[in-house]
Amino acid sequence: FSLCCRISRAITILLSCAILGINIVEPSNEELPLPSKPGMYQLDIVLKKGNNLAIRDRGGTSDPYVKFKIAGKEVFRSKTIHKNLNPVWDEKVSLLVESLREPLYVKVFDYDFGLQDDFMGSAYLYLESLEHQRTLDVTLDLKDPHYPNHDLGSLELAVTLIPKEGDFREATMLMRRSWKRSSKVITALCVWGVGVCCVCVTLQHQSLRLSDVHRKAQLWRGIVSISLIEAHDLQPMDANGLSDPYVKFRMGHQKYKSKTMPKTLNPQWREQFDFHLYDEQGGFIDVTIWDKDAGKKDDFMGRCQVDLSLLSKECTHRLDLPLEEGEGSLVLLVTLTASAAVSISDLSVNILDDLHERKEILHRYSLLRSFHNIKDVGMVQVKVIRAEGLMAADVTGKSDPFCVVELSNDRLQTHTVYKNLNPEWNKVFTFNVKDIHSVLEVTVYDEDRDRSADFLGKVAIPLLNIQNGERKAYALKSKELTGPTKGVIFLEIDVIYNIVKAGLRTLIPIEQKYIEEEPRVSKQLLLQNFNRVRRCIMFLINAGCYINSCFEWESPQRSICAFLLFVVVVWNFELYMFPLVLLMLLAWNYFLIASGKDTRQGDVVTVEDLLEDEEEDFDRDDKDSERKGFMNKLYAIQDVCISVQNALDEVASYGERIKNTLNWTVPFLSWLAIVALCAATLVVYFIPLRYIVLAWGVNKFTKKLRDPYSIDNNELLDFLSRVPSDVQVPCDSLPWKERKMLTF
Repeated sequence: FSLCCRISRAITILLSCAILGINIVEPSNEELPLPSKPGMYQLDIVLKKGNNLAIRDRGGTSDPYVKFKIAGKEVFRSKTIHKNLNPVWDEKVSLLVESLREPLYVKVFDYDFGLQDDFMGSAYLYLESLEHQRTLDVTLDLKDPHYPNHDLGSLELAVTLIPKEGDFREATMLMRRSWKRSSKVITALCVWGVGVCCVCVTLQHQSLRLSDVHRKAQLWRGIVSISLIEAHDLQPMDANGLSDPYVKFRMGHQKYKSKTMPKTLNPQWREQFDFHLYDEQGGFIDVTIWDKDAGKKDDFMGRCQVDLSLLSKECTHRLDLPLEEGEGSLVLLVTLTASAAVSISDLSVNILDDLHERKEILHRYSLLRSFHNIKDVGMVQVKVIRAEGLMAADVTGKSDPFCVVELSNDRLQTHTVYKNLNPEWNKVFTFNVKDIHSVLEVTVYDEDRDRSADFLGKVAIPLLNIQNGERKAYALKSKELTGPTKGVIFLEIDVIYNIVKAGLRTLIPIEQKYIEEEPRVSKQLLLQNFNRVRRCIMFLINAGCYINSCFEWESPQRSICAFLLFVVVVWNFELYMFPLVLLMLLAWNYFLIASGKDTRQGDVVTVEDLLEDEEEDFDRDDKDSERKGFMNKLYAIQDVCISVQNALDEVASYGERIKNTLNWTVPFLSWLAIVALCAATLVVYFIPLRYIVLAWGVNKFTKKLRDPYSIDNNELLDFLSRVPSDVQVPCDSLPWKERKMLTF
């Protein structure tokens, strides 16, 4: 019987090939790579339930979910069962396995919103030990590799292993020969059993469209757009009977955090967030509300969940969700839309190399379609070719590198090339461009099976700096992009966009990125940011000193020119001169760049030198740490803190002095301000502003000539210096409410 079936199937394939004129030749090893053990297998798994799982939450429970991995790659993730140590999943997954040598690695985690998920145990399922075409009930005992004696419970699975060798190999061989030898496509369906073989051969004279193949490589199915509107009647968490609420969203690895609304129980956010939808059936978005507390852990205010499978696509749903484990409700607007913007494929499936596809894309982003779908600004195609000379991250002197390509919140990655410092990926990534000012980030990692991936290098390329079609080697840099690391990566990038849409999108808020790691206190970053602010302030101070030198007549020629320019500008000034001056400044800088006198490089070099000096200082501090000790590092931070403290005190003091002038803290100064403001009102009412400014300028320029020994001053600042700040005001002179707050 088996022999008859094989003969029938062979005759069917030969007849089909004879009809289409296809010669069957034994494929070489290069054309058809074989798995380590011959054949393909379908692995059907039913994740039933867990028993006596580990406790990871304070309440004596856990929120478990399960991950399946094969050869280091995640192939399945279950849903999360909240607050249950004996969860029941009843989820089924079918996997295509090339080799039985790689075991199925099962890991269980406790879901913690906003934090790193806790490990609850793992186990291996060895596929070589399974019987073929028979469903087996398997119980896996969960263990922690670091604490093998701990009992972490068990998982119950139903596993079926089905060989797929014959059908897969013949279909692959047939399709490869048909693609190479003919523009016709064979659609063959072999339904055979008990001596029956049925064949359906369909001829299609149209060539296989590249976009159809490209569409099959899609990584997510759509976009979930959430508008956070408001909340009602939240639970008060602070002593004043109010709260400072903010919202966290999570869907898988995608996380967002809203802004904090201070002192309210009915906040209104009006914020929008976009999630990628990977499952056509939908999914769940976990929403939690927190009360912001400075200096201590934020308070939990409640949670709710959005079931996307219950929402229809291509329309907006208004959801009024009551909060669990808390009080009040949350109002959201949720919209599900289809997306076909992001994909991965091999170099052989290159959308821009197909002339017809490229012509369609150019037409889509032409000027004639500038006002059609404003959000679709353009597309970028990234060819990740290879890397050379990477850092060795493993003890064997090798690495297991893979590459991650990110554009805003779109994140794709290549496969892993094991034990290689010069990997070749040859992958094509396609992204939708929402903002032409986005930066394309390409990061290389070393894969570790049981730990987080090790960083090997990174490059960041602004989309506006890309030269289309140029294959270029980019030197890998450190995580902060401040210095080089070992290795280069070869990329070829093409960007096509509509310039009108790009300009219009520039005027709307930038897309918010997913929540990343919580920022940590860094001495180096603190000093670096302080120096950046100091450079900006010093520029303003130097500009003010230069202008003041014209008033002081330090250089008569410069002062005369400045005086004449001031008189001419003020006498002839019109409002249109504001944008005209900025336009002239931009034109002047463009002229300098075009003539080869680019001053931007000097600024970049100055910043890089400053960063290098800071790194050298910190390296020197690390080397001398034993000799200098902890106190010297503390003094460096103390100097920065004192400078920041004084600057904040100065700004706060002037704001409080203006307030105290208006609220009659010192009545004499308030009466004096009334007299001055009345006089100023009459002067401005009867005298044109042009004459007032001209008189002020003439007075400033001639003051030093009229009285060479006069002390320069600013009358407004002199007045405010007499008004006490809140710190300087005696407590008895404050109103009762402010005195109570100050005492508190």
